Amino acid sequence: MRVHTRFALFSLTVLALTSSACVDDKIVYRDRELFQELPAGAADFVGYTDHDAKLTVCGNCHIDKQTAWHTTKHASAWAGLQGSGHANETCEGCHTVNELGNAATGLAGYMATADTRYEDVQCESCHGPGLNHVSSPTQTNVPLAPLSVGTDLTTGCGECHSGTHEPFVEEWSKSAHAKLEDHMATNTSCQPCHTGDGALKAWGFNASFLEKQATDGQVPITCAVCHDPHGSPNDAQLRFPISAPTADGNLCMKCHQRNSVPNPANTTRGAHSPQGPTLLGEAGWFPPGLEAGKLVGTHGTPSANPKLCAGCHVHAFNTTDATGASFSATGHVFSAIPCLVDGLPTPGVDCDDSQRTFGACTASGCHATEQNAMSAKETAFARRDKLVDELNALLAKIPASEFAPTDGILTTAEGAKFNVSIAEGGAPVHNPFLVESLLIASINAVKKDYGLAAQTPVDMTPVYPMISSH
Repeated sequence: MRVHTRFALFSLTVLALTSSACVDDKIVYRDRELFQELPAGAADFVGYTDHDAKLTVCGNCHIDKQTAWHTTKHASAWAGLQGSGHANETCEGCHTVNELGNAATGLAGYMATADTRYEDVQCESCHGPGLNHVSSPTQTNVPLAPLSVGTDLTTGCGECHSGTHEPFVEEWSKSAHAKLEDHMATNTSCQPCHTGDGALKAWGFNASFLEKQATDGQVPITCAVCHDPHGSPNDAQLRFPISAPTADGNLCMKCHQRNSVPNPANTTRGAHSPQGPTLLGEAGWFPPGLEAGKLVGTHGTPSANPKLCAGCHVHAFNTTDATGASFSATGHVFSAIPCLVDGLPTPGVDCDDSQRTFGACTASGCHATEQNAMSAKETAFARRDKLVDELNALLAKIPASEFAPTDGILTTAEGAKFNVSIAEGGAPVHNPFLVESLLIASINAVKKDYGLAAQTPVDMTPVYPMISSH
């Protein structure tokens, strides 16, 4: 028995000839025999229509997705396993199409049939069985992939990208990306950076996914938010490059760039997630005499730190857990200097610098040793703290009338206060030159404009030299 239906006649070799006819629809229909009868136990997974050409049954119609997927590591997952020198049956589940990664339950696809049509990580690995849709393609029977990861490791990316071999999800679950508080899910101003669906929409990806059927679709910042499962021209299938030195073009900075300069119409809130512009030397209020756009430090210089944010915050390394077992950290806790708790990188905890790993600092090429990096951090933070203390002491002497957050006027006092918020958190590491320059210029401006004297003796000679200009 053969399954007959109406589908696109497509192959990778004729894509260029057909693409012009697909500008609006992207689907071309023609009567043809699409695939052989499914083997017993397949559980409605259809797999490849042409194994050697790596043409999936789904790809006969969804030619744009097929073409992008063809360039990914998922498309060569089976060959990668066989050529690894470590191939065995326990690995096959994550290198083939089956019940892993989707909503299917029970053995299916390759795990039930060992049929070669299910080799590689294909469309159905995420979307689930496609027979119903390919037999009668409608908008109501589209098998949707989950956007959630499944910290219980029973659905989505977590079913394979987990464990000691690839502990991406275990590490991600410890990060702030995995956290979604109620007010973030319901506040429309927070959703573009704190929810998966909101971020994708803000970036121009109007994706449909499984959770939208049963919930409001608000999930945290999961794997598929940053990585395009269908493929992309960027490393690791990232939706945007991590090397772009612009706040709008860099993947991390798509969100980590909020409130980086004061808004005269409302100065109630200080800086909020200004890490990207801080790294690039563009954040803060620039008092008169301080030239904007030229305060770049080593960490924000593409030639010295080509991966920018990710160069420090996504650092993979080997460590040993409390049992003495080897652990390959993936860097997906997104902490540049994470605390090592029982040997494992753990963000969000307070520990002494001696209990942290500074390996990302040496791997980036900026620092010769971890001790050097630790010392540089301590110096930058100590310098920041002294300048902030001095500036806050001056601001405390300024009349409250100078802090009118909604009058549309940015006073020297309000600008200086904003710069204190820029200097918070890890800002002295992101760009010590910018932080120091903003604080020194703010102190001088406040003393001059309000006739105030220094509160404590602080050396106002800049410690950090300018590295380069924009």
